[in-house]
Amino acid sequence: MIKLGIIHGGISTEHEVSEMSAKSVIENLNKDKYEIHNIFINKYGKWFECEGEQKEEIRNLVWYLKELDVVFPVLHGLGGEDGTIQGMMEMLKIPYVGCGVLASSVGMDKVYTKIIFEKAGIPQTPYVYIKKKDDTYIMLNENFDEEELQIDKITSKLKFPMFVKPSNSGSSVGVKKATNNDELKMAIQYAGQYDCKILVEQGVEGREVECAILDGDEIKASTVGEILSAEEFYSFDAKYNIPESRTVIPAEIEQEQIEEIRKLAIKAFKAIDGKGLARVDFFIEKETNKIFINEINTMPGFTKISMYPKLFEAVGISYSELLDRLITNALK
Repeated sequence: MIKLGIIHGGISTEHEVSEMSAKSVIENLNKDKYEIHNIFINKYGKWFECEGEQKEEIRNLVWYLKELDVVFPVLHGLGGEDGTIQGMMEMLKIPYVGCGVLASSVGMDKVYTKIIFEKAGIPQTPYVYIKKKDDTYIMLNENFDEEELQIDKITSKLKFPMFVKPSNSGSSVGVKKATNNDELKMAIQYAGQYDCKILVEQGVEGREVECAILDGDEIKASTVGEILSAEEFYSFDAKYNIPESRTVIPAEIEQEQIEEIRKLAIKAFKAIDGKGLARVDFFIEKETNKIFINEINTMPGFTKISMYPKLFEAVGISYSELLDRLITNALK
């Protein structure tokens, strides 16, 4: 049997989402094929082996991990999806599911994915990059020169509504929509509670769609799914707490658009040097029907309602088969 470590929890704001994802993954694994080692990281960074409701702290972590054949880090956000645990696995020479150090770190940082997508020629909305130093906020221009943050400088570059995001946060944690100057100021301060790097994007009025990527002998893109949020945008609550939010798979859009989104998703995955899997999110602008990339997620949610497994189920790859493929590719 394959000794498989499922790592979950972690120190990020997405700790609970990771717990939900790992629960679904473990439930859908082939128990005849895998000897499952349930590994929990608490919010303070301590590692435990789980047996039912019992948790025992792992004292010799390196020795413990080296005994495994492969690891599936079902971790979202900082400390799990940002290249840190991937670097640890590389150092220990342990095969693991998902993107490598570079793709994970770049994919986690919304500002730097913007820069890479721009270089790759992938259409995206205009943005402003802000840094927080102590309690002071500064803007960085195209040449990375620092300027004093002034709201009118942002509004001269971007149109309302705007979305303000911590650069290194997932599941829409810390994200606010701003429709005027006062809301923009408050949104920047709110995002600054989660990260010292902040992204302000011009909003797109339109549809939110997503495409899943599975990397094996070749890079495969799933069909495209549409998010119908119960709130103004797909916030953390809309994703996980409000049952009225729903998804439509495949999205009810032209086949040409589906194919264009699939091609752009693969292009974005290649641009960050992705491996294993990713989910790529897009907007379709209402007035123009233009497609804009939103972001790439290198360890997407694996809960029972998550888009990544549902998108591949729609093209005939079951949840369990998808997990098998991801683990097999990691072992290769």
